[in-house]
Amino acid sequence: METEKRRKLPLIFLLLHASLLFNSLSGVTSKMAANEYVLSGPWLFFFGLTLLIMFIYAIVWQQILKRLPLSVAYANKPVGLVWAMVWGAFIFGERITWKMIVGAAIIFVGICVVVTADE
Repeated sequence: METEKRRKLPLIFLLLHASLLFNSLSGVTSKMAANEYVLSGPWLFFFGLTLLIMFIYAIVWQQILKRLPLSVAYANKPVGLVWAMVWGAFIFGERITWKMIVGAAIIFVGICVVVTADE
């Protein structure tokens, strides 16, 4: 049973990071909604899409928590900040600074430390 869990671990991590990527899109849709008039058609679309993304993410997140230790799952959540930085650059034309890159590197080092601490 334990070897089966270990075999599925890479798939669970892939699902975790895919869900974090998907959740980061809620930031994109909420920013797009913020650029529209409240209760207009586009605002309702983007706001509704934000809620839908968050709802789906909540369900997937609960499934991930069943299969991963809580500390490991939460240690990976800051990856969403990195995705937000990527979306900001590609979709909204925001500038990525060297400080942002250093911050992202620190996040990834922290994730590696937490994830490998059990081994």
